[in-house]
Amino acid sequence: MFTNSQRQEERTGKYGTPRVKYLQELVNQFQNASAEETKEKIVANLANFAYDPFNFTFLRQLNVIELFLDCLTEPSEKLVEFGIGGICNACADPANAALVTQNDGIPLVIQCLSSPVRNTVNYALGALYYLCNASNKEEILKPEVIDAIKSYAAAGGVSTSFSNLAQAFLDQHVPQLN
Repeated sequence: MFTNSQRQEERTGKYGTPRVKYLQELVNQFQNASAEETKEKIVANLANFAYDPFNFTFLRQLNVIELFLDCLTEPSEKLVEFGIGGICNACADPANAALVTQNDGIPLVIQCLSSPVRNTVNYALGALYYLCNASNKEEILKPEVIDAIKSYAAAGGVSTSFSNLAQAFLDQHVPQLN
C-alpha cells in the first residue's frame, strides 16, 4: 500500500516513469485540459496519490495541494469532491496541513460541510480533524461549524460514517462536550 523508494523502483522498472515526473504530467494535463470531465478524472487520480506519504514531498513540490484548494472554488461538484478528497488524504501530514492553512484553505474546507455530496462532507470532516490545531482552533471551532459537526454526529441513522467521523472530531477537538 504505502510506497518507499525501493518499492517504487521495483514497480516502475528500468524504463518506467519516475513518480515525480508522472505527477508533473498529471498536473500539466490538468492545466491544459478544457473539458470538465477530463479535469475531474485527473484530480481524482491526483487525490489517489495523496494518501501515500511517499508522494507528499512531490505533491508539495508540484503545488498539488494548491491545485486541490483551487478545485474547492469550482462550480463542478465532482471537482470539489475530488479536491477535498485530495486535501483529506494529504493533510494527515503536518507539512501538507500547514500548506492548506497558509493558503487560506480552512474556510474552503468548512464550506464543504454544507455540500449535498456525501463524500464531500465526509472528506471535509476528515480534513478538519487533521487541520484543527492550537494555531487555528479559533478559525475552525466557530459555533456554526461545531453545530454542523454536532448535527452529523447525531445523524447515526442517516449515515454511520458521518456520525462516527463527526463524533471523533468532537471528541478530539471539543473536549468540553464530553
